[in-house]
Amino acid sequence: MYSIIDIESNGAGYRKECIIDIAIYRYDGQKITDQFISLVNPESDITPFVQKLTGISPKMVKTAPKFHEIAKRVVEITANTTLVGHNIEFDYRMLRQSFQRLGYDYKIHTLDTIPLAKKLIPDEASYSLSKLVKSLGIPLTNPHRADGDARATLELFRLLVAKDTENEIIQEHHEELNAKTYINKIRELTQDLPNEKGFVYFQNNAGKIIFSDYVQDINKFSKKIFNSKSRKWEPVQDEVEQISYELTGTDIIAKLILSSKGIRKKEILPFGLYCRNGKYVVEKNRLNKTEKPILKFRSFTQGAKAVQFITGVDAYADVEFFKNKISFRQKNELWLGQGRRLGEKLFLIIENGKVVSYGFYDLFTQIQTLSKLSKLKIDLLFQPADLVNELQLALLRGDFETLPLPK
Repeated sequence: MYSIIDIESNGAGYRKECIIDIAIYRYDGQKITDQFISLVNPESDITPFVQKLTGISPKMVKTAPKFHEIAKRVVEITANTTLVGHNIEFDYRMLRQSFQRLGYDYKIHTLDTIPLAKKLIPDEASYSLSKLVKSLGIPLTNPHRADGDARATLELFRLLVAKDTENEIIQEHHEELNAKTYINKIRELTQDLPNEKGFVYFQNNAGKIIFSDYVQDINKFSKKIFNSKSRKWEPVQDEVEQISYELTGTDIIAKLILSSKGIRKKEILPFGLYCRNGKYVVEKNRLNKTEKPILKFRSFTQGAKAVQFITGVDAYADVEFFKNKISFRQKNELWLGQGRRLGEKLFLIIENGKVVSYGFYDLFTQIQTLSKLSKLKIDLLFQPADLVNELQLALLRGDFETLPLPK
């Protein structure tokens, strides 16, 4: 049994896309036994490019069911089948991440008609669905809509099955795609990892954490470990059976979490902000070991952006005024900023120039009193050396709202 699928997305950023159109044909190798076709309300914008490509407008999906309303039907129609699609990796990822948002782990065996077509119908000029089916004489009505593309994919798959007279190539492709190989292990473990900052945890079969770290890109870092030839990573590559993660949203939140856990991790900040003849410049700190930089940066580009902002504020031409503006000396304030996810806020409690605690709250939570904050706060075991520098940069960017510390 097969489920032939096609999905259209709203065109949002990678891993942030939402389904706007879905079509699934349940196929027993001879005939269609069930089908499900529906527009889907993405609860977010549809890019102009996608609107022009698909003809699907925000007005069309406004009254369409949301994914959670069709999720059960998707599970039912694809149950005990192999999911087939033209570039199935995209459709399967769209399904997995849509189910993940509902707290459901959706897994199914898959088949991709692109590599099958390349093996069974070689020497085609293009293997894009529209050009391939046109070359083969397969009708494609309603292109770039889920129902039209899924039906064309079904007819293409029917042809490929007929051409694979011994069932060898399809079976071989199926086994390759779903075998317990190291390549497939990497694909399965990393396919849903986000390209975002956070803590990543590599766990063995018993769930024990065998390696963890804070990284700038969880997906990229994990793949780098798997692809490494260094003997250092061999035990992790062999033992890992699960990868979990904790998003932080910002480097500041990561530093706060590390500090609250008593973990010291020094960051290298090789560039500094200096004042030369009344002008702000960025230099490598090692060039001047006697003068303390006003601010420190990870890269020259980061420093250049800060200078561009600083020089755009007339009052900051006075260096002493600028230093006092970003100084933490004797500060007693409550800072509010972006949390780890949408709808969440971060708060910092600063007493006598030191960050003493932090916490998170929902946008609708009232936190006007210190007693309310005390129930949510997490105390820092120490203040990281570069935390204040990071907060000063965030303040310049306008990332925080500063308030007097409530009583």
